[in-house]
Amino acid sequence: MFKRFRQLLLTRKPYRLQTLIILLVSAVTAVALILTGILVANDYATTTQRNLENRAQAIALAVGQAPTVQSSLRQGNYGGEVQSYTLAVKAETDVEYIVVMDMNSIRLSHTNEEIIGEKFVGGDEGPALQGETYTSVAVGTLGESMRAFVPIWDGEEQIGVVAVGIATEKINEAIIGSQKMVFFGLGIGLVVGLLGALLLAQKVKNSMHGLEPVEIAQLLEEREAMLASVREGIVAIDEQGRIVVVNHAARDMFNKAGMKEEPVGKSIQYFLPESKLQDVLVHQKPVLDQAQKLNQLEILVNHVPVTAGGKLVGALATFRDKTELTSMLDQLSGAKDYAQSLRMHTHEFMNKLHVISAMVHTQSYSDLSTYIKQIANYYQQDVGWVSSHIRDPILAGYLLNKLNLLEENNVLVTLEGRFAWPNIKSAELIDALTTIIGNTLDNAYEAIAEQEEKKIKITLTYAKGLLEWTVRDNGPGFDQEALEYSMKKGTSTKGTDRGFGMHLIQQAAEESGGTVHIVPRKGVGVAVQVYIPYHKDDSGLNH
Repeated sequence: MFKRFRQLLLTRKPYRLQTLIILLVSAVTAVALILTGILVANDYATTTQRNLENRAQAIALAVGQAPTVQSSLRQGNYGGEVQSYTLAVKAETDVEYIVVMDMNSIRLSHTNEEIIGEKFVGGDEGPALQGETYTSVAVGTLGESMRAFVPIWDGEEQIGVVAVGIATEKINEAIIGSQKMVFFGLGIGLVVGLLGALLLAQKVKNSMHGLEPVEIAQLLEEREAMLASVREGIVAIDEQGRIVVVNHAARDMFNKAGMKEEPVGKSIQYFLPESKLQDVLVHQKPVLDQAQKLNQLEILVNHVPVTAGGKLVGALATFRDKTELTSMLDQLSGAKDYAQSLRMHTHEFMNKLHVISAMVHTQSYSDLSTYIKQIANYYQQDVGWVSSHIRDPILAGYLLNKLNLLEENNVLVTLEGRFAWPNIKSAELIDALTTIIGNTLDNAYEAIAEQEEKKIKITLTYAKGLLEWTVRDNGPGFDQEALEYSMKKGTSTKGTDRGFGMHLIQQAAEESGGTVHIVPRKGVGVAVQVYIPYHKDDSGLNH
């Protein structure tokens, strides 16, 4: 049974935040008001008790100083004038009784005239006979009462005592009457506290868009996960231009640009000096596709304002390394070229079928044999070689398209390689190889564009777990100093707005764990060698 109860507790849904706020505020208010009410009520009871004691003593003192009372005590007259006087005072002051007694505790007056002349009952009058003024609670002939004793003096001589009694029930009624306002105020305070708790809980709920803390924590975790998974750098600023949000991609680009400091809390102008976020804060309009520099890193930036409840609260910038975008454009361009190459081959194939059909129809079998051998030689030289050495259809088609373009521009291409590349399963590696193949061949063609005899030699092989891709041209080449200059991103020996091809080759090779070797030969040409590790186990699985 205990296990079942524990399971119920564990599976029980947590209280909603609004309920917890109402319960907590109500409990705190109730405890505070109840404790305050108890303390105030106790103080009121003590004050009421003291006021009644002082009032009884004042009445007793006044009675003791009355000439009628002192005359009756000196003459020993019981009842009579002193009785009439005390009854009149009792009626005006609404006390329970007023008793005048002599030094022998014999009553001279009492509410009950039948016991006048008898000894005072209660036994608490002793100190008063000794000249003391005090109050006490005792049970007499009229029940329990609070008594105020005041000695009566005739000059320096004590001649008697006055006792004024107030019933305990009346004292309690007076105390309860004085506390009614306290309890009334306590009730109002509890009601106000409950209403305040309801209003506070509703306001907190509205400010949190009706979400529970668990839901907010889940949204925060999801937001962090989304920011971490986005490849674009994301930076958000507040109204003062201070950075408040930075994702992992943005931090990586800042580190890549040499900015190692913590960006959160810093001014956006320090990390993105060319940023338009300040303008977005002023004009509240997005600024899109802005090419900027982050130190030497070229980026493409989008800026948008951020509003909440119709009010501007900041701005957001998303940016990407321009080199990566260039690489993707090159890959898309390669895919487009591949599709165009397929259309060209289809058209060429149809033309060849028409030629073969015509030769068969005219029974030109000798010419047909020569023509088919010519087609077969072309297939063996280009299509057959590429298909046998590159088993991935995307890479094979891409390379064939490049070879067709080179041959159309009168470039003599030589293909060599002992071992074919294994079947590549990694999409990332295929993208990297596409970038490497395309840019190395483009660079080689640009190098030989002015040569009378244009030659390119391609070496493609696989040995010792390495994919090798080497492109040699017979261009003018360059020396070691020009090589170091051309290796920098955005710089080229061919002019301005160039220099991204070699950078893309290096980047693709490094991301795949490979290396790039460039062998420049002044007046002879350039050889670009790329080696990328790729292992194939005995089961035929590639990794």
